[in-house]
Amino acid sequence: MSDTALAKLSLSAVSEAIEKGEVSSEELTRNCLERLESAHPRLNCVAGMAAEAALDDARKADQVRSSGQSLGPLHGVPLAHKDMYYRKGRVSACGSKIRADFVPEFTATVLGKLDAAGALDIARLNMVEFAYGLTGHNEITGNVHNPWNLDYITGGSSSGPAVSVSAGLVYGTLGSDTGGSIRFPASCCGLVGMKPTYGRVSRYGAMPLSHTLDHVGPLTRTVRDCALLTQTIAGADPNDRTCSTRTVGDYLSGLENLPKGLKVGVPSNYFYDPIHPEVRVRMTESLKVFKDLGIEVRELAMPETIYASNAMVNLIAGVEGASHHALWLRERSQDYGTQTLGRLRAGLLYLAVDYMEALKLREVVLQDFLERVFTQVDVLHVPIVPIPVPTLEESDVGANPGFIDYISQLGHCTRPFDYLGLPALAVPAGTTSNGLPTGFQLVGRPFAEATLFQTAAAFEAASPWTHPIED
Repeated sequence: MSDTALAKLSLSAVSEAIEKGEVSSEELTRNCLERLESAHPRLNCVAGMAAEAALDDARKADQVRSSGQSLGPLHGVPLAHKDMYYRKGRVSACGSKIRADFVPEFTATVLGKLDAAGALDIARLNMVEFAYGLTGHNEITGNVHNPWNLDYITGGSSSGPAVSVSAGLVYGTLGSDTGGSIRFPASCCGLVGMKPTYGRVSRYGAMPLSHTLDHVGPLTRTVRDCALLTQTIAGADPNDRTCSTRTVGDYLSGLENLPKGLKVGVPSNYFYDPIHPEVRVRMTESLKVFKDLGIEVRELAMPETIYASNAMVNLIAGVEGASHHALWLRERSQDYGTQTLGRLRAGLLYLAVDYMEALKLREVVLQDFLERVFTQVDVLHVPIVPIPVPTLEESDVGANPGFIDYISQLGHCTRPFDYLGLPALAVPAGTTSNGLPTGFQLVGRPFAEATLFQTAAAFEAASPWTHPIED
């Protein structure tokens, strides 16, 4: 099989090929490393690689396989992750100058779970500085470029992860989502991305930005791959007290079984308020696919309380981010990028009473949302990026301060579900006239990840998509 053919395989297909002995982990890993190295000068997606160590791990995986044993469902599959997941003894720079030489003394729970499933961790991937930004710009490490068109943003803060998977450099990755940082780049790069229910996946060993809003989840090219990685990393963790002990469902066995009587809701207000006509067209077309599948699509009004959620996320993330960075803001402010420094300093200005009110209001808004929405429908269908993907130049807040209001609107559709902690799955929905992808998110009740995957799998089967994987 050619190198390009290998790159085009899904994560699930690669896992199956390894199991059947059709390809070795070493061959796959070498191909991914070479593709990462070759693409990096053009895409700026790699924060660091340890090629020899990765190849050595691949050879060990092959030796285990040759003995008739299996390390798990991801045996020998090469993955790479956002440069904010700590691995003992390895640098985790978090897209920053401040942590350029930071070497943690422990490994993130999610990396440990992937290790236990047999996956290989072959590279660290570039990201927005300290994961604080939706566009993907980074003054410290340089901007990552969208493989669909290098002049356009990748979305952030999981910029390198989204690019690497979309371009066929690796088979899957972990991102993080505090205000949309999994779903936003998934939409910009044509990927599937899961922001699980708050507490479904451990954050232990993941760089914190906002401890009450941070979510961990995967980005992949297919729904099945996303379900597989989510299945692998989900579950209780005694090292993360916010992590739920609720049993993890089986996201894979019933993936092709669309629930009977499924109802999909479409917001009549809030989420479509800032939507560009081209994005609206793609949303309408995607809803027609669901209707053609025999799914009931029902329009419904969003509760008025949801209008406060965007501002609440800005407030909470601002305060908690400033708290995490307080010492560095005092002692190393010159080492931040301009945009990150400005946003973190703004967090110092919020009143404690406003922060506490934002946290208390969260439960009220969630209960109102569950009662008004999920008593009528099973899944909510919502846009992700409200406009066609912008260029790097036109969305550069640092170079165009007057665009701050414009940029703040980019998270209009994603931030509410970080605030509510509800599971939200990004799904590709074609391209706009600039040739860049757009997508929608499927949102469900708490811990309804399985239903979201089933719904997305039905759409994917009816409306498949491709990626810009080059020879």
